[in-house]
Amino acid sequence: MPFHLLSNDGKLLFVTRAARLFAYGFLSVVLVLYLSAMGYAEAQIGLLLTLTLLGDTAISLWITTSADRIGRKRMLLLGAGLMILAGLVFVLTQNYILLVVAAVIGVISPSGNEVGPFLSIEQAALTQTISDKQRTNLFAWYNLIGSFATATGALAGGGLSQLLQASGVGVLDSYRIVVAGYAVLGLLLAILFARLTPAVEAPYRQQAGPSLAQRFGLHKSQKVVLGLSGLFAMDAFAGGFVVQSFMAFWFHQRFNVEPALLGGIFFGANLLAGVSALLAVGIAKRIGLINTMVFTHLPSNVLLALVPFMPSLPLAIALLLVRFSISQMDVPTRQSYVMAVVEPDERSAASGITGIARTTGAALAPTFAGLLLASPVLMGGLPFVVSGGLKIIYDLLLWRNFSAHKPPEERQG
Repeated sequence: MPFHLLSNDGKLLFVTRAARLFAYGFLSVVLVLYLSAMGYAEAQIGLLLTLTLLGDTAISLWITTSADRIGRKRMLLLGAGLMILAGLVFVLTQNYILLVVAAVIGVISPSGNEVGPFLSIEQAALTQTISDKQRTNLFAWYNLIGSFATATGALAGGGLSQLLQASGVGVLDSYRIVVAGYAVLGLLLAILFARLTPAVEAPYRQQAGPSLAQRFGLHKSQKVVLGLSGLFAMDAFAGGFVVQSFMAFWFHQRFNVEPALLGGIFFGANLLAGVSALLAVGIAKRIGLINTMVFTHLPSNVLLALVPFMPSLPLAIALLLVRFSISQMDVPTRQSYVMAVVEPDERSAASGITGIARTTGAALAPTFAGLLLASPVLMGGLPFVVSGGLKIIYDLLLWRNFSAHKPPEERQG
């Protein structure tokens, strides 16, 4: 990726992506362990994570559909403020009701992946500065940097909590210090966003008409966006059964894995995921965006479903890492596809609405996953099987419905 071609704002948005995903990875490895150490059962934790993601959905819907009108920089600063709020409340109280309120209002990522309004606004700002042929490559590097940051954050979060425990800090307090670090990283993100210039703002356009779709920033592309949103919600619902926090908890329960090793596992997993996103660029040039999304995602989901059947920790880790090595090829291609098949003045809305659909789908799963984790079937590994099966169905539906709907660069040959 020719970073020298990016504006200063573009480079800064890559830095904010890295800082944010580091924070998400930093928290995700210990989040469920932290809640469990407070004494909450798996079902309560699952409900809390569901409400966390539902709250993110509602906040993101308002922020992303208002960003072009109120200001992208202002909305990004608001999102950073909500990260700080959530982190502080999780540090200061163990009251379940207060935690739920903070989770609903604030921004927390149980999976280590992107949540909140940031991604949609950043993508819209970046897309308007590049050509169609550069778009997928840009998003691949954008995701690669995010995956590396998540990996480093997971390693740091797991390692820090393990180091604190080894030095005599109690288990609960060691996790609480990591959560406090998340709030500090939210403050750093706010400082970075404050440095953005007016060049990131959307160009002025006429206020939308009275229809519901137009009020959400859509006109010609509403059918495509709604169709993609439904499928993306299904994929995210499936992924919500195996968010990184739950996978860390499963490895801890099944194989008694310590936090430092958990951090190492997900450090490697996220590094491989980032590389897989970059490799997707070359594949997409040969077979197209939709085909890349589907034909790399299918084997990844088969591997995911097989993880709980592994009889030993090394085999389970190996299979998970192989899965992550191809798991993210659909991410930059998906993001590029959405930006390509809508009108330029619909991009913020399309990215926001499809992103919110994913968040909504992901939000519904943890409640069920929490119940399945407590099940003796496959020693709590049933969420892996359910997730892999649903994702396979999503892949087949996506290919059937959208393989003929090509982006401009593929129509041009």
